[in-house]
Amino acid sequence: MPRHILDESKIHPAIQHLIASHHRDTVEEVQTALSQHHVVVVGMRQNPVCSATRKRLHQAKIEHHYLEYGSYFSDWRKRNALKLWTGWPTFPMVFADGVLLGGDSDVKALLTSGQLV
Repeated sequence: MPRHILDESKIHPAIQHLIASHHRDTVEEVQTALSQHHVVVVGMRQNPVCSATRKRLHQAKIEHHYLEYGSYFSDWRKRNALKLWTGWPTFPMVFADGVLLGGDSDVKALLTSGQLV
């Protein structure tokens, strides 16, 4: 699955460190959670889809670790760093065993098909 990402050789050396360090702590926090938990949900306050996903997992008796980054009114830069890192455009971001599953509709489909237990 090739994804278009600007080659590092096409980024001026003077700004490469800015790109590499853009909310690196947030990305590393998620990476740490992925290494410590079977299922991780990354979401945001006030987003009903994030709540629905967590409820769906709870009903399926799937324990998960939840990380929350701001709301519609805050921390958008942190969420943007996560979007750039994963390539996934929306929240929630749901991971199982370190693999990005997608969002709520993807989790629903995996639960319905029995692929997520």
